[in-house]
Amino acid sequence: MRIIISPAKKMKTDRDSLAVRGMPCFLAETKRLMEEVGKLSFEEAKALWKCNDKLAELNYERFARMEPERCLTPALLSYEGLQYQYMAPGVFTEEALAYAQEHLRILSGFYGVLKPLDGVVPYRLEMQAHLAVGDKKDLYGFWGDKLYRELMEGNEDGIILNLASKEYSCAVQPYAELSCRFITVSFEEERDGKRKQKGTPAKMARGEMVRFLAENMVKEMEGVKQFDAMGYRYRAGLSDERYFVFVKEGDLQC
Repeated sequence: MRIIISPAKKMKTDRDSLAVRGMPCFLAETKRLMEEVGKLSFEEAKALWKCNDKLAELNYERFARMEPERCLTPALLSYEGLQYQYMAPGVFTEEALAYAQEHLRILSGFYGVLKPLDGVVPYRLEMQAHLAVGDKKDLYGFWGDKLYRELMEGNEDGIILNLASKEYSCAVQPYAELSCRFITVSFEEERDGKRKQKGTPAKMARGEMVRFLAENMVKEMEGVKQFDAMGYRYRAGLSDERYFVFVKEGDLQC
């Protein structure tokens, strides 16, 4: 089984908490993207990133000084979004870290696919960014089926558990649906008989689920269904072989 999650826009450097245990598998492709971003003017880069001047200045400078093989942070500690806060990888046991290293993969517009302890540097390049590379008009075209093939390498049961946002899962799902079991997890809230997945609680729940899976060394889909944090419960009647639905009842609180 491979569990896929999204990266976060906000990143930090932490070279003390955990040791880097490998390099990204698509480092050559990352260097190509770094070169392409480096060709952009400040205004072009800002438009690509769709951010304010302060963030654009920070990231423009990052790319200008970037050395992708030096001053590295383990990927799992580098990202600072809600999902990672609720995952709390800084308190993982060695057993949980080993589980994550084997089963968890972070999708990235810049790095492609990352193992949790691969060394990374701070960057800004979302998968949906319209960066043309050669004859490819965007990053989905640039990466093609490479991410899917990497996820399937050594994936003995052929299962991909999708905890990524649509922006990132779209880079894998079209290829995965043809030859493996691709299971998307949805965290929904029920109010007045209506169900809806909300962005912020879903990010929190994805982080909680990763921690649950790692702490309990879950390797079977029946184990995934036992997740019950933040008031979410698996709903068999709403789920099927490719779609696991967890619902938080209206009167339940986190």
